[in-house]
Amino acid sequence: MNEELCGIVIVDKPADISSAKAVAEIKKIFGVKKAGHTGTLDPFATGVLICCLNKATRISGFFLHGNKKYEGVLHLGIETDSFDCTGSITSKCDRNDTGSCKLCDKISEKNIYDVFNQFQGPLEQLPPVFSALKHNGVPLYKLARKGQPVQKPPRNIYISEIKVLDINLPYIRFSVSCSAGTYIRSLCSDIGNALGCGGNLKSLKRTESCGFTIKEAITLPELKELSGRKEISEKVISLSKALRDMPAYIADDVFEYKILNGQPITEKLNILNSENVSSGQIGKHIKVVNSNDNLLAIIKFDTEKNKYQYCCVFNN
Repeated sequence: MNEELCGIVIVDKPADISSAKAVAEIKKIFGVKKAGHTGTLDPFATGVLICCLNKATRISGFFLHGNKKYEGVLHLGIETDSFDCTGSITSKCDRNDTGSCKLCDKISEKNIYDVFNQFQGPLEQLPPVFSALKHNGVPLYKLARKGQPVQKPPRNIYISEIKVLDINLPYIRFSVSCSAGTYIRSLCSDIGNALGCGGNLKSLKRTESCGFTIKEAITLPELKELSGRKEISEKVISLSKALRDMPAYIADDVFEYKILNGQPITEKLNILNSENVSSGQIGKHIKVVNSNDNLLAIIKFDTEKNKYQYCCVFNN
């Protein structure tokens, strides 16, 4: 096992395998003891999956609330119990002699654009009953498959941008930028209902997650090709560089010694007014690195105790 290798890998997950299966493949390819991902993609979906290797699994929680971007295809006129193409059909619009949906044929492009625009900004969204959310410790999809669906209450989400990319009815290709916790399947179902004909998510690709884009991602076959070669380590992003949006404080030798020995960090250390960190970071996470850009710790200032709290410490 390669216990020294540590960091994140941006993977382009293929269709028809679960996120857990993709992580298992990554674990095998890199020969690491521990691996995990930072946000599930449905098996039929593809795209950006952030995978953490070894000690990097300790920073996975810092990616859970990051924004996401997707491209998808909405199939109008057919509704399913899972809100996507993998579910059982629950309703279907009447068809014309040509086989096209009668209701879809009456929808104008202007109507489509107007409805899509309604789904921008803060929204309340009902999670699908076929999801990985849990009820009494049991994933909802398992209960739904047993005929015991559980509907969770609506959640607050935010759609920062949604665009119609192409219309070829009954299909609409679109892109969406959204907050963590947004279900694109539910979004498609809601848009279909707003258009009056229903709909489901036909295909989905995550193009960005927490600032990491599909252009940075590597496929599993490409990684397998590099397996056992020195070049594969170049695909691993270090701990410090993985936390792109977190301000960094460069520790000197004295401060590094304090961290590695678990000594308290008081307000006397003027971190909040240093070159890369401002006073606006009070109560927010700060990464502490050494002169070699190795991540030493993640800390946060506790205003009540007037000192810094250790959130994670890494003995490099």
